[in-house]
Amino acid sequence: MTILVTGATGTVGRNVVDQLIKRGADVRALVRDPSKANLPAGVAVAKGDLLDVDAVRAAFSGVSTLFLLNAVVPDEFTQALIALNLAREAGIERIVYLSVIHSDIYVNVPHFAGKFSVERMLEQMGFNATILRPAYFINNDHSVKDVVLGHGVYPMPIGDKGLAMVDVRDLGEIAAIELIRREEASEPLPLKRINVVGPDTLTGANIAAIWSDVLARTIHYGGNDTAAFEQNLRNYAPSWMALDMRLMTERFLVDGMVPEAGDVDRLTGMLGRPLHSYRDFAAEIAASA
Repeated sequence: MTILVTGATGTVGRNVVDQLIKRGADVRALVRDPSKANLPAGVAVAKGDLLDVDAVRAAFSGVSTLFLLNAVVPDEFTQALIALNLAREAGIERIVYLSVIHSDIYVNVPHFAGKFSVERMLEQMGFNATILRPAYFINNDHSVKDVVLGHGVYPMPIGDKGLAMVDVRDLGEIAAIELIRREEASEPLPLKRINVVGPDTLTGANIAAIWSDVLARTIHYGGNDTAAFEQNLRNYAPSWMALDMRLMTERFLVDGMVPEAGDVDRLTGMLGRPLHSYRDFAAEIAASA
């Protein structure tokens, strides 16, 4: 049987595909432009996107298990509902959905609220699903490495509540493990939620200290000015996204992204190895600088 991966050419989706291929799965990827997909040998490619109903119907034909990843776009919720309705039409009963940690707490943040609504629809529509709830991606900080290296400042306004940042390599492997588990089960498994976190819950000051250590020079934390963060983001992102990200960082300051008891142990047990840490990430950047 076939596992379909949406978002397969993105950072998370590509890690999922690689891990599935490593495990010998039959993988199909839904991509907008097959000529640019550059996916591993053995991956079947279906052309289309989640707003193209005919293409999605064709891609879902013969699929047993679905990895549903929706990009952060204005019509994210619509895309997810189209996918879920067409999955039910195709008889797909086994799903792994990429949501976000605290989707039920960050209620005013558009892409969090959208993902929580999809979680509710999975339940209401009776799907057997694993809902993955990752924390903020460590790898997002590639976007600020030049500021850290060139100006000696860690600029993300993440506050002092702490974020249990996760490496996308760990997320991709956890997703693949769950997809294979559902794919190989003799009957559809019940709905399950998994917080996907990193090994450490870090504040802005903690992260600046890690950078200071690996770079052997002082890196300062830039502080909690979320309005300035939004304005800066508008230089290279649409205004709706800049506002969405500002609202997210404001919830960082109030609520953080703190794992539940047992989350780290559960993930290390699934992987059979330690989770990648922010220090690992910073050290890799420092080594290549």
